[in-house]
Amino acid sequence: MSAPKRRVLCVDDDLDICRMLMQLLSMKNCEAQAIMNVEEALTLAQRQSFSLYILDARFPNGKGLALCSQIRQFDPHTPIVIYSGSVYDTDREEAERAGATAFVPKPDVNLLVETITRLLS
Repeated sequence: MSAPKRRVLCVDDDLDICRMLMQLLSMKNCEAQAIMNVEEALTLAQRQSFSLYILDARFPNGKGLALCSQIRQFDPHTPIVIYSGSVYDTDREEAERAGATAFVPKPDVNLLVETITRLLS
């Protein structure tokens, strides 16, 4: 009997990143859902249970770090990875303050895979 698939919510406003994450997570035997809108992602996260969240830090219509903080209000334990093009130490510190478990700079896919594997094991 195989283990149940882990559910991952990916939130990024870049369609190519969403597609890449979906493919990557599929290869990790995860059921992934990609959302490109912060408000929609928050609603989904409040209604469903996930094993991991992967969030971009910045969005035109809202901040991913604000989404991270909002998720932490109702889900304090599920790992949250910030996968962002913002790569300064201050960005990493902001992510930690928002409640992120890990921070991975784009486009480091290898580190992202390692981080996902570690957090889901």
